[in-house]
Amino acid sequence: MKKVATIILNRNLPEPTNKLFEFLEKEESDINDTFIVEAGSNKDQLSKYYTWYEDSLEVMKNGLRFPRGMNYGLSKLYESGKYHDYDAFLLITNDTEFLDRKPISKLMKIIEKHEKLGLLSPCSRRWGEFQLLKGKYKTKYFWHIQNTAYLIKKELINNIGNFDKQDSNKFLFDGENFRGFCSESELIAKSYINDWAAGITSEVSIIENEQYLLSMAKIINTENYETNLQLYIEEGKNWMKKKYGFKTRWSMNQYTKLFYDKFFEYYPELLEFKL
Repeated sequence: MKKVATIILNRNLPEPTNKLFEFLEKEESDINDTFIVEAGSNKDQLSKYYTWYEDSLEVMKNGLRFPRGMNYGLSKLYESGKYHDYDAFLLITNDTEFLDRKPISKLMKIIEKHEKLGLLSPCSRRWGEFQLLKGKYKTKYFWHIQNTAYLIKKELINNIGNFDKQDSNKFLFDGENFRGFCSESELIAKSYINDWAAGITSEVSIIENEQYLLSMAKIINTENYETNLQLYIEEGKNWMKKKYGFKTRWSMNQYTKLFYDKFFEYYPELLEFKL
């Protein structure tokens, strides 16, 4: 039985999607199964390895984006019964590129070593966090992780997930937050509230190839980078104010940090992994 199910989100970029799939098949086929969600791709732009193709009118027009796309993939695995076959799920966009061999094996080794670590992110060498993870502790627990690659233990999803078939759009993320502004903060807050930590490790390095969005927005059938960023913030702030009453990202981050700090009050033996 494989330990990990990887879900890759694609929209009209079959080449990088195929490349990522083939890399994972070559490196990790002994412990990983890879599934691809086609989020309203044109029929001639599907990955040759795709698993599910969501082609409703709404999705063909607007895509799924990260929160809804991962909810879709996870709910499909759950409906099929395959969800229970895995210990963890790697949620990743197709523009993520690993710089290390055996990345999933390395991430699993770390997350299994840390009993209370429910979510683990590889680190980009461009991040400031990379400088914090160069010494003795190459893995630490964080209260903010903005990324498009998360390895999540099944036990954490079981604790915070929504398994109602009638509302699969909120399986893990709140799908009402379409573009995902602060969705990672909400996920991490829920983790710490339920006694799970969220971490970043420099033992696995990635880059997010932004050139696809910068230069291929028309092919992806989405807004250009500047427009997408503006809508990401505006729509997300409206969602955040409606749901939490927060007006700024800083408020949402402080909310998450509150539970981060409380976590170490309950688990003082883990203080060495605190920032």
